[in-house]
Amino acid sequence: DAEHSRQSEETTMAEAKPAELPITGYLDRFSARPGESLAVKISVPSGGRYRARLRRVISGDPNPAGPGLRFEELSARFDAEFQGRHQPIRLGSYALIPKAPKRAAGPITWTALVWFQAQPKGEAVAISEERAGQRVALSVGPHGPMAHITWEGGDRQLGLGAPLPLRRWHRLWLSADPSTGRILLGAQCIEDASPASIREISASGLVLPAGEGVVMIAARDSSAPTAHLTGKIEEPAILGGFRAEWPRPDQPLSAASPGLIAAWDFARGIATQRVEDIGPQACHGELVNVPTRAVVGARWSGAEMAWRHAPADYGAIHFHADDLSDCGWADDFSFTVPADLRSGAYALHVSCAEGEDNIPFYVLPQRGSATAPIAFLASTFTYQAYANHSRGNADAAYRARVAAWGAYPHNPDDFPIYGRSTYNRHPDNSGIAFSSRLRPILTMRPGFLTFNDAKGSGLRHYPADTHILAWLEARGLPFDVITDHDLHEEGAALLANYKVVMTGSHPEYHTPQTLDALYAYTRSGGRMMYLGGNGFYWRIAQPADLPGTFELRRAEGGIRAWAAEPGEYYHQTDGAYGGLWRRNRRPPQQLAGVGFSGQGLFEGTYYRLLPPARDPRHAWMFQGVEGETIGDYGLSGGGAAGFELDRADPALGTPDGTAILAVSEDPPASFVAVPEELLSHVNTVNGEKAQALKRGEIIYFDTAGGGAVFAVGSITYCGSLWRQGFEGPISRLTENVLRRFAGLPDNG
Repeated sequence: DAEHSRQSEETTMAEAKPAELPITGYLDRFSARPGESLAVKISVPSGGRYRARLRRVISGDPNPAGPGLRFEELSARFDAEFQGRHQPIRLGSYALIPKAPKRAAGPITWTALVWFQAQPKGEAVAISEERAGQRVALSVGPHGPMAHITWEGGDRQLGLGAPLPLRRWHRLWLSADPSTGRILLGAQCIEDASPASIREISASGLVLPAGEGVVMIAARDSSAPTAHLTGKIEEPAILGGFRAEWPRPDQPLSAASPGLIAAWDFARGIATQRVEDIGPQACHGELVNVPTRAVVGARWSGAEMAWRHAPADYGAIHFHADDLSDCGWADDFSFTVPADLRSGAYALHVSCAEGEDNIPFYVLPQRGSATAPIAFLASTFTYQAYANHSRGNADAAYRARVAAWGAYPHNPDDFPIYGRSTYNRHPDNSGIAFSSRLRPILTMRPGFLTFNDAKGSGLRHYPADTHILAWLEARGLPFDVITDHDLHEEGAALLANYKVVMTGSHPEYHTPQTLDALYAYTRSGGRMMYLGGNGFYWRIAQPADLPGTFELRRAEGGIRAWAAEPGEYYHQTDGAYGGLWRRNRRPPQQLAGVGFSGQGLFEGTYYRLLPPARDPRHAWMFQGVEGETIGDYGLSGGGAAGFELDRADPALGTPDGTAILAVSEDPPASFVAVPEELLSHVNTVNGEKAQALKRGEIIYFDTAGGGAVFAVGSITYCGSLWRQGFEGPISRLTENVLRRFAGLPDNG
């Protein structure tokens, strides 16, 4: 009918072919050791040949007033040509039941409970079944519930013609009887006493799938899944019999429900990617692209906030049309790290006739060894959290700067096909709670500009952290590189051979394992330099059965890009309470001495030295540092103290005896105190004025176990390692501390 034609047209428009890079790829891991191999997955949409070469990444800042993009070309170590191929990406989560239940001939009913936060823009399937050219789909579109049955020689469609009210649970059902040709579509809200909406048509020669085909939940067409649903689904089921009405649409289905053939109980196996059928044939299935579980369902009582205590309250799954857990690309080649390749940052440079890309990775030293006293801990969990962050700021001025500087030319704003970040939202405005590294990550590329920074380079995360690597290189300081992912897997043993561990500019995301390892290291003689701001802030879960994907719940509190729904604060994968580490009673101050305090735009100012900086116990850090203010320059926002600032707070765990060496001054007008510090519009948690909390502090403390921590309390600090070269007060201060921590000779 015309109604369904409109919906089909809207579906086609919504699923128009998205843009792709001319060549790109990803690896199976972010890091490897000498002798280990990385699986390399490449897509060349044109299908032409391409070349792959090895290079070491020295600097990822394309700013001509800074260190510039710098690589050490290592084609002599690896240089090969390959035949390219297009490898598709299939966004959208769904449940796949590979073998539909058998059933006798006769009338059948398909049903599901659905909940939408935004109206679908096209067809969004709740449950579908297919076999040998026969297909049934129960869906929702912009004009409400609809059904589509196809068989050899026949095709019937019908719709209810009215959108479903949002944020309310509805029972949908589709009944069909081949013997009479009757097809009935029904919908009824289960949260009030409103009457059901029902429409019935007839079809001569009606044929239904006979079972043992494929069932899909939240999509259709198993060979090329489409019509993905963005919303919650609960209790999808197939029943025998024709239902002209549903007297108790709120009544749960069970194994004892009359006529039940199959019903998938999403309250079972919440921590897994498995969906369980409570019907007699046990037609279990698997989830694809990691939709969100542990979400409140149609019968949530509110009695428990943790799904583990009341799983029946969490019997829904939130599917999304843009979920992506793994591109699933085939391997194009394998790269084995040469036995003598030094630890550091590297990239495989791939190029074809239409373009080029750099696919980054890190090389660690041999397991159980170190080649230098210094370890740089790459914040790969944070890089992954921000992976493909679409900010909507790629305007004409931004693009002009990218072109003028020869920066990385692609921006996530233009390429939604590669999935979004945990700082973006799904089409229904719900937050993205999962991020995968098994996909091309445009933001994790040398030369990628996050901002059109009027006073600097506008770098964040991976390229910003190359300021540290380039500085180490320029100052002749020996270092190895390790990553968050390695630390999560190997624990404190990974750090044991190093005298000092340096963080990047923004080590924001951590698991219990990484925090435990760093705490054990610093409290047992290790030294840490926390060279950033807003670190050790969000708790994430890295499930063993999803090694390329982590989970994040932005629970109550914190500077947040979105807020988790009430009742949905606990991770589905490990059952732990998500959100801020501070709300898990592990504030950043316990580990690093400082924690997030103030935030503003990407701009910075300077620090003023305090009396402890000239105290004989600490004066060695400031040897050769002149003046009482430092850092009023830099490649990140124009100042060393900016964007996101951390301060000490004994009430939150800053150790006794911590020396506050310097404090930032004159925060720009854009800066505010972070919300977790505010009790009201006038009161703060620690009693200070909110205005005073907009500060960053450089601190130092010794640990009882003989270790030490030096922290700078600012994201933009590392951009000030450069001042007409890698010199100046920030460079000198950092080098003084690093040399002392690493046991290297003092810097003159």
